[in-house]
Amino acid sequence: MNKEYQVLFYTHTGAIKFDRAMKKENISCELMPVPRALSSNCGVSARIYYNGQVDQLISEQIEKIYENNDGNYTLAYEAKI
Repeated sequence: MNKEYQVLFYTHTGAIKFDRAMKKENISCELMPVPRALSSNCGVSARIYYNGQVDQLISEQIEKIYENNDGNYTLAYEAKI
């Protein structure tokens, strides 16, 4: 079963690039506003359903990745600045 993740980005452009990359990999991805419970620099996030290792998704565009369990967000990745 795929897990649900919320991916936050530094920029809108990063979110768009991520969306394109996920679609090429046949990973369900939906761009949306950042949930109120989370914060982001650009205000756009991606909701994905993914069963692999989160490390495989990392790019320089990503600020944070949260696993979403029924509205309870757990930090799965945070970029080191």
